[in-house]
Amino acid sequence: MSKVTATYLVHDKNGNLEKKAEGIALGLTVGSWTDLPQLEKQQLEKHKGIVESVEVLDDDHKTNQFLGSERTKGIIKISYPAANFSPDIPAILTTVFGKLSLDGEIKLVDLEFDKQLESRFPGPKYGIEGIRKILGVHDRPLVMSIFKGVLGKDLSFFEQQLYEQALGGVDLVKDDEILFDNPLTPFEDRVKTAKKVLQKVQERTGEKTLYAVNLTGRTGELKDKAKRAAELGANALLFNVLSYGPDVLQELAEDKEIQLPIMAHPALSGAIGSSSLYGIGYSVLLGKLLRYAGADLVLFPSPYGSVALERSEAISISEALTTDGIALKKAFPVPSAGIHPGLAPVLYKDFGIDSVINAGGGIHGHPDGAAGGARAFRQAIDAVVKGQDFEKYGEQHPELQKALELWGGVPVT
Repeated sequence: MSKVTATYLVHDKNGNLEKKAEGIALGLTVGSWTDLPQLEKQQLEKHKGIVESVEVLDDDHKTNQFLGSERTKGIIKISYPAANFSPDIPAILTTVFGKLSLDGEIKLVDLEFDKQLESRFPGPKYGIEGIRKILGVHDRPLVMSIFKGVLGKDLSFFEQQLYEQALGGVDLVKDDEILFDNPLTPFEDRVKTAKKVLQKVQERTGEKTLYAVNLTGRTGELKDKAKRAAELGANALLFNVLSYGPDVLQELAEDKEIQLPIMAHPALSGAIGSSSLYGIGYSVLLGKLLRYAGADLVLFPSPYGSVALERSEAISISEALTTDGIALKKAFPVPSAGIHPGLAPVLYKDFGIDSVINAGGGIHGHPDGAAGGARAFRQAIDAVVKGQDFEKYGEQHPELQKALELWGGVPVT
């Protein structure tokens, strides 16, 4: 029988995790069990949640102090039969964590779809290999930049920023997630302008750049808007997935008339995943669920900036997006925020060749402007992929050298 298995981190004040687990398994499925007649048990057997394992962890004194009482900390794993829900993410999340999310100190830290259930989801339309094929880049991490300060600016400002970033050699440029449709830089005009700019740069450099236009508006408008973008020559979409929900992402990914890579932005994820006691773990929220739903690239906070995730959490997102354990295309991890060229060795060590290095200030803040910043990143990546001495490579490449003088280098430890 097909199933989904949920793993929870709990801090139970009653001290009996086995009882807690059984209460969850029954409460989210058949409701009760021991007092049911045998015939009814036989009828409901295929709907009953099953406690797969219970593991008691060491006491967490800081958490107990914070919560004001002694708690038993542990990991509970429960499987839920697919007979209980339709094969869609809203139904699955409601089943495994709907009302349970209101029940005290409990966090959903993993979600495993069996192969039969997994096959019902599209996964990335392009994924890592598809995007590499579009760009013709197969032997290094990709470089991405973002627009800076475009609110209140017109299309000429947008055009110049895009040109400089692409000319410097970035593989992708994305809209600011807070850039919505507006009179100064309308959605369709951004797409048409970007097509013209990127074609001009490609003719000059021989390299292709993807521009991810921010797909926004009312939910019912999104498909038509995305199709219109594709007709006008768009080559990627940015999507604030948690503002709309993973199911909306899946609708976009499954639509055969929207043949565009989709980049998922993590806006709002902190409200759902940042607590160590409540919510949904980032590897589920920004990893597995978005890969199942069809994101080709997923942004998430890097471990290095001012808005940073713990290194282990950031790497867990990356692993969920790229693991061979999921039989869908792999999605590009895009660690973001606080990234500059001096971090290239650390980024390469932590996230590997199949990742996207994304920078804002680390490109626009370069002494030679955005084009110089992009070149510095390309040079930094070349150095680490080739195994060159980073400092010496900088001495031979002026844009990287200026970046290292400004931001410094971060050694791999």
